[in-house]
Amino acid sequence: MIWNEYKAEIQEINLSTITTQNIKLCILREDLNHPEISGNKFRKLKYNLIEAKELGFKKILTFGGAFSNHIAATAAAGKLHGFETVGIIRGEELENKIDENSTLRFAKKCGMKFHFISREEYRQKDQPDFLEKLQKQFPDTYIIPEGGTNNLAIKGCKEILYDNCFNFDYIATAIGTGGTIAGVIESSQPHQTILGFPSLKGDFIVNDIRNLTEKENFTIFNQFHFGGYGKVNEELITFVNDFKRINQIQLDPIYTGKMVFGIMELIKNNYFEENSTILMIHTGGLQGIEGMNKLLKKKNKTLIE
Repeated sequence: MIWNEYKAEIQEINLSTITTQNIKLCILREDLNHPEISGNKFRKLKYNLIEAKELGFKKILTFGGAFSNHIAATAAAGKLHGFETVGIIRGEELENKIDENSTLRFAKKCGMKFHFISREEYRQKDQPDFLEKLQKQFPDTYIIPEGGTNNLAIKGCKEILYDNCFNFDYIATAIGTGGTIAGVIESSQPHQTILGFPSLKGDFIVNDIRNLTEKENFTIFNQFHFGGYGKVNEELITFVNDFKRINQIQLDPIYTGKMVFGIMELIKNNYFEENSTILMIHTGGLQGIEGMNKLLKKKNKTLIE
């Protein structure tokens, strides 16, 4: 098993170009924890795969879209740990475009088998009847939810923070399905506030998080999603590219890029008090950049460098 204890490096970000306030901003390099099972996916899959192995399962089934970090990571983890993997993929039209899609191509190379379904059918992915049908179609299979979020994923995400992280007043993370932020909230200290930046449009995420943790030391910022999941614009792409040039750190445009953009805007607008310390979690997701650039190129837009 590859699940050794991992403590991500903390790097400081220079804020001299955007504020004169005495604020310390750092980034936790979870993106470097594994070359293929990167960032929060490493954390979410850890205890799920340990559980699957202990229960004697040899096959893992999960869900995702065309550029899903979770699909890519599950395929890679399955290959490393000797599991067959099945991906329930949103969008029947993708079935004949596997080799054109970098994420699906990688997952296929890792041995994942795909089952493509319509978007309408995909919306049933959490329904007991639908899951029972899948269990019959793919017997003796360990099912992991979309994005990997369940109690075992939260247990893994609780391990993101370690002693050096508890010196910060604020911990910031992007939000997809809510598992990562729930784990971070659970392991945070009483003096810390967790800042969440959803990549999806809508206010539903607050209730989702409250269903995953009883702690209330978090604040959600819904204004930095750039139109919703998978949506980007010229301002965000320019920000991601500039951040890389200045700090030598690659951000993904779907999750971490939006979170870092949001933190910078809050700093510019004097949201934080003098002498505040902020730690941003880089949750990985860089594998999706190739696919995003393909879409941007088709639209004659600026590419992610």
